[in-house]
Amino acid sequence: MTYNALTTETQYANIDNKKIAYRKFGNGTPIILANRFRGTIDTWDPLFLDLLAETNTVITFDYSGIGYSEGDLPLDLKEVAAEVIKIADFLNIDKFNVGGWSYGGLIAQYTTFLYPTRVLSTLVIGSNPMGKNEAPLSPLFLEKALKPDYDLEDLVVLFFEPKSEKSRIAAQASSERIAQRLDQSKVPATPEIFQRYFAPTQQLAEDKDNFREAYKTLETPVLVISGDNDISFAVENWFPLLQNAPTVQHIIFPDTGHAPHFQYPELTTDYIKIFLNNSK
Repeated sequence: MTYNALTTETQYANIDNKKIAYRKFGNGTPIILANRFRGTIDTWDPLFLDLLAETNTVITFDYSGIGYSEGDLPLDLKEVAAEVIKIADFLNIDKFNVGGWSYGGLIAQYTTFLYPTRVLSTLVIGSNPMGKNEAPLSPLFLEKALKPDYDLEDLVVLFFEPKSEKSRIAAQASSERIAQRLDQSKVPATPEIFQRYFAPTQQLAEDKDNFREAYKTLETPVLVISGDNDISFAVENWFPLLQNAPTVQHIIFPDTGHAPHFQYPELTTDYIKIFLNNSK
């Protein structure tokens, strides 16, 4: 298939006197996607985006100071979530779906709780809820994730399931798709930027806004998609919350790591489309 994600023009929104990079394509209700730690608009799997764009207008963007965008990545997750709203305002979008992967899954949740009148539905991939989570980051994640550049084996360990041959094959295919439009020089690689990503760790754990508790009364539909062996955001951290989160649906892929949507782009987007269609 022809990937629109590989050819869609990079555009720039003037937000707070900074140029914020974004790409927009597809048809249907908008979904704004927030990215992972060290992710840029180039590092999404184009097959995942194009399948999603069959039924939605897909908007990807780079946070301030990341990838193609100017400025500095905010240290407060509320400020990062505000960038989602500012992108929507720039594009004259009132209500939209919000999605996020990993760090972006946190941003999607913050956006949902801070701006409930703007968010129609929420998609959280490979991430965890706010508040105290019992299962920590794996040391293996930190060993691999902070390397200046990733080889294929790093990608397998970080995002897939090394013990599964099927997952390894999917990792190769996904990385080849992404490589077609990847500018490695735009990928964050300095300790200074890493520190900005990790700065909100205490903010998340303390959860002074009680977002974790707010899941009990949240009206926004939420779809959580996890891999069963996520070394970054452990799937089991969702389990204590689920019985008291009436709008949350949780799908767990077997023999899958941190990037279920890269290993199974077709199946993941099928689930997402059904979820979004039933959430209208």
